[in-house]
Amino acid sequence: SKPIARIVDKYCDIVLVGDSLATAMYGMANTRQVTLETMIQHGISVKSNLSKALCVVDMPANSYRTIEEAKKNATLIVKKTKCDAVKVECNGKKFKIIKSIIKIGIPVMGHIGFTPQYYKKFRVHGLLKRDRLKLINEAKKNEEAGVFSIVLECITDFAAKEITSILKIPTIGIGSSVYC
Repeated sequence: SKPIARIVDKYCDIVLVGDSLATAMYGMANTRQVTLETMIQHGISVKSNLSKALCVVDMPANSYRTIEEAKKNATLIVKKTKCDAVKVECNGKKFKIIKSIIKIGIPVMGHIGFTPQYYKKFRVHGLLKRDRLKLINEAKKNEEAGVFSIVLECITDFAAKEITSILKIPTIGIGSSVYC
């Protein structure tokens, strides 16, 4: 049978090798348990079966705690998987890390809203005005840091619409409405 990556390559512009494979494929309690090595192995498999789609590999939790660690591990992911970019979950404090990865020539996809590497409990983001303003600020800072696109996860439709209208880069929704 054909690998899934080969099938979705026909229909998708971007294929994300997400750290959600921890829960979806391995039955782990959360995404924080997946290792860099596991992400690399899945990245190799996916990328080798793509001919058209952009391949983005998630940087797993605890693989980008410092600038030096982030650069080292992002380089390792790209070198071993031959992926086109990495994705970094932002907790409102990762902008210098994102800039440092981009500065060494590795494209970064941002990720705001519900970020499973940082939130233990699921919740919708952007319900209150102060939360929306925080999300808008975080989205702008991601764009200023140089991300080429940004994932909005579990963000209200009105917050997603506002963020998408403000940014010059594409937004990709995970449960965040048709406005992405």
